[in-house]
Amino acid sequence: MLDKILERIDQRLKALGLSESKASVMAGLSNSAIRDIRRRVKDGGVNKSVETKTLASLAKVLKTNVAWLAEGGRLEDIEKNVMDVPLISWVSAGQMQGNEGSVDFSDFPSVAAYDLPRGKWIALRVDGLSMNKVSPPDSIIFVNMSEVDLVPNACYVIADETGLAAYKRYKPHEIPPFQPDSYQKIASPRIEGKIKIIGRVRRTVADM
Repeated sequence: MLDKILERIDQRLKALGLSESKASVMAGLSNSAIRDIRRRVKDGGVNKSVETKTLASLAKVLKTNVAWLAEGGRLEDIEKNVMDVPLISWVSAGQMQGNEGSVDFSDFPSVAAYDLPRGKWIALRVDGLSMNKVSPPDSIIFVNMSEVDLVPNACYVIADETGLAAYKRYKPHEIPPFQPDSYQKIASPRIEGKIKIIGRVRRTVADM
C-alpha cells in the first residue's frame, strides 16, 4: 500500500530531521520525489506502488532498507545494524598507516552499510578493471582497517612507500604476492618499497 510506504518514509524523515525535498535530492532524485508520492496518496492511489529503484535510493538516505520501506517490520533491528561508513579517496587511503588513519573522516561523504562486523571501516569506489571478477568498476568496497593479518586468497587494500594505494587479492606464492583478479589480462602492480596493509576488503556493492 502506497500510504503505508509514505508513513514509513515520513517516520524516517522525522527521526533524521530531514525535509522531504532535501532527502529526495540527497537520494539523487528530483526534489519533488517524495512530494509526488504524497500527491498520489492524496489522489486516491493508495493501491499503487513505488519503483524499487526509487525506494533503494531513498533507503540509503533514510538509513533503512528497501524491504522495510516497502513492507515494514522491526525498525529497531534495522537501526541497530546500520552503519555510516566514510567513502574516502584512493589518495587518502594511501596516506594511512596500517590501521591508524591519518585522515579526518568527517571531510568525506558516507555510505550506509548493514550488518558489518565490528571493526574500523572505510569505503572506496573501485576504478578500473583489475578486480572485476569480484568488484566491477564503480562498485563500492568496504574495508576493515582492523584486519591487517594476511589470509591467502583474501582481498586487501594496500599502499606502498610512495603512498600509492591499490585493491588486490593476496596470493602468497606469487611475485608480487598481491595480484589482480580480473577477466582481462592485467599486469601485476608495481610496488615501491615496503607494503602497508590498509585493511581487508569484506564486502563489495555494485548498483545494477
